[in-house]
Amino acid sequence: MATYVNDLRLKEIGTGESSGTWGSETNTNLELIAEAFSYSSTGEAIANASTHTITMADGTSDEARSFYLKCTGGGQACTVTLAPNTLSKVWLIENTTSYTLAFSQGSGANISVAAGQVKMIATDGAGSGAAVYDLFTDLSVAGDLLVANTIQPAGDTASGDTAAIGYASADGIIVTGQGSTSDVTLKNDADGTVLTIPTGTTNIDIVGVATAATFEPDGDTAAGDNAAIGYTSAEGLILTGQGSTNDVTIKNDADADVLTIATGGTSVDIVGDVTASTVNADGDTASGDNAAMGYTAAEGLILTGQGSTNDVTIKNDADTAVLQIPTGTTNATIAGTLGVAGGSTNGVEISQGDIALKNGGTQSTIKFYCESSNAHYAQIQAPAHSAFDGNKTLTLPAVTDTLAGIAATQTLTNKTLTTPVLNSPDITGDTAAGDAAALGYTSAEGIIVTGQGSTSDVTLKNDADGTVLTIPTGTTNVDVVGDLTAGTLNADGDTAAGDAAAIGYTAAEGIIITGQGSTNDVTIKNDADADVIEIPTGTTNVTIAGTLDVGGAKAKVAGKETIYVPAAAMYPNSTAGCADLEQVELSNGPELKCLDFDASSDENAQFTVCFPKSWNEGTVTFQAFWTVTGTNTGTVAWGLSGGSMADDASINTAFGTNVVATAKAFSGTSNDMTVSAESGAVTIANAAVDTMTYFQIMRDVSADSQSGDARLLGIKLFFTTDAANDA
Repeated sequence: MATYVNDLRLKEIGTGESSGTWGSETNTNLELIAEAFSYSSTGEAIANASTHTITMADGTSDEARSFYLKCTGGGQACTVTLAPNTLSKVWLIENTTSYTLAFSQGSGANISVAAGQVKMIATDGAGSGAAVYDLFTDLSVAGDLLVANTIQPAGDTASGDTAAIGYASADGIIVTGQGSTSDVTLKNDADGTVLTIPTGTTNIDIVGVATAATFEPDGDTAAGDNAAIGYTSAEGLILTGQGSTNDVTIKNDADADVLTIATGGTSVDIVGDVTASTVNADGDTASGDNAAMGYTAAEGLILTGQGSTNDVTIKNDADTAVLQIPTGTTNATIAGTLGVAGGSTNGVEISQGDIALKNGGTQSTIKFYCESSNAHYAQIQAPAHSAFDGNKTLTLPAVTDTLAGIAATQTLTNKTLTTPVLNSPDITGDTAAGDAAALGYTSAEGIIVTGQGSTSDVTLKNDADGTVLTIPTGTTNVDVVGDLTAGTLNADGDTAAGDAAAIGYTAAEGIIITGQGSTNDVTIKNDADADVIEIPTGTTNVTIAGTLDVGGAKAKVAGKETIYVPAAAMYPNSTAGCADLEQVELSNGPELKCLDFDASSDENAQFTVCFPKSWNEGTVTFQAFWTVTGTNTGTVAWGLSGGSMADDASINTAFGTNVVATAKAFSGTSNDMTVSAESGAVTIANAAVDTMTYFQIMRDVSADSQSGDARLLGIKLFFTTDAANDA
């Protein structure tokens, strides 16, 4: 009786058997052996059932005998039994079905072959407990491994792997290395190192330039970092450097220094101009500062300078000195005229010191103008140089009196002079409190002018009988009707809250300018009587009518601002979304990062913006930048909506009302840049500072007529600030 016991199910011919057929049976066995190394061209049709059995036939040709077995058909996942269970054999299994096939031989381990997969398996032929093995669980390749399509790792790597690629659902693709210098090295086609992970570290060393849309650090920097970018929730973005001259240097495109932080220092050196809406100093200046601006609670704003001629110089637009503080002095020199406007109710109060009137080659004068449009003046003039025989002092009397003049030497005691002419009069006595009008002298007080009137104790008038200067009755005040011109004006007392217009001085506050008006407390005007600087009534604000120049540059002010958002920062909606971001190479010039919006239905994309704290939380407007690849001149209409999400607020919140800008026609020239007109106001839902604002940009096909895809390049977003910075 024939037996089929070997793993190829060949017929074993016993002694004396197969007389006359021995040769043909041997040939059949040889053919079956050849078949065992062959490719199954027909394949094994898998039944549309949960189980299927492939049995190797005894002594006859069948597909199961082939080394490369193709499994076809099948309508569901199936367990395929390889029979008989005593068969020990190696197969290459190709699963061409649409479902996973589990290969079994007994109650031992099974091997699964996924749809479209090829695996080399082996059966151990151990009978009822027979097992199936995957022969390529660990595959070692001495040379190059060439894979035509993809490599799909299915397990994690281990710490002892010299070089391994793995995959885990949490980690995704994993590249693990182990080297004496670097654990992982990426090289370019020229065998040059591009990126390394030094052995045993979590650092990444990049040899060339790292290019990224955004770079988001998530840890603090350390003191020993040569150059590092970090982030903490308290400090925000951190730049840390370490150099022999500077710790941090910021340069422009010409490789010229713009800003430096000297090594180990806390000072910032700026090479060019600083442009700012406001500059807030928060510390005192020091005596060695060349030029510094500071602030203390006691002194207020402090300007400190150090120069060979002047410590501080204030210049006009023509680069001409206006005000100077000579080096090492407490004097202030005004190059031009000090104009003080007061009128009939306001004047100038000088609380301390002397007034010295100096000139540039002519005799000094004081002019007192009449009340009628300054049509006339009375002038006090210094004698000519030739008339002096030394410095002279005119002392006003300590009593109420009036001045008298006469040519002859004369002593006047309670005299009434009518049209007198005084020549070198000598006044030798003090005036008294009851004098209606008296001129006196004491060695201590000098010349004394004393008056007594119901309105003014002393009145100085010009030739047109216009009042120039008055001392209101019973006061120590001097009212100057016209302009007060002085070389220096030294105030020596504090001003009061009720002063209409006053200049004062205290040791703590320095020079004090106090005003009181219905609109402004203080107004500084130019020569054309136009307001330059205003302090609105009862406020601590300063309003500058023109431009504030800081170091020759314009200061920033609150108002309309612009943010540009490129298409590369946007992403298509999951539902009704535009096409994915693509990079388009043109024949000349730039390559485009763009989003294509179809003409058949409304499509959308989204992006996010974090507005500055200075945002007024109001509406925004936008302009779209777009093109079309075709030549159709039809219009395209873009719409925008947005919503802000604060801390601990639900992100799952609807956008505000969509606003569609006026549709614009395309030029008809392929790839022409097209800029939409600025839209109407877009109201942002839940607008607030310190929020993240989500925007949705859409093509409204019902409002346009363009038959081709609209290719969005980016948008300009316009918003309004109500503060100069985010402080």
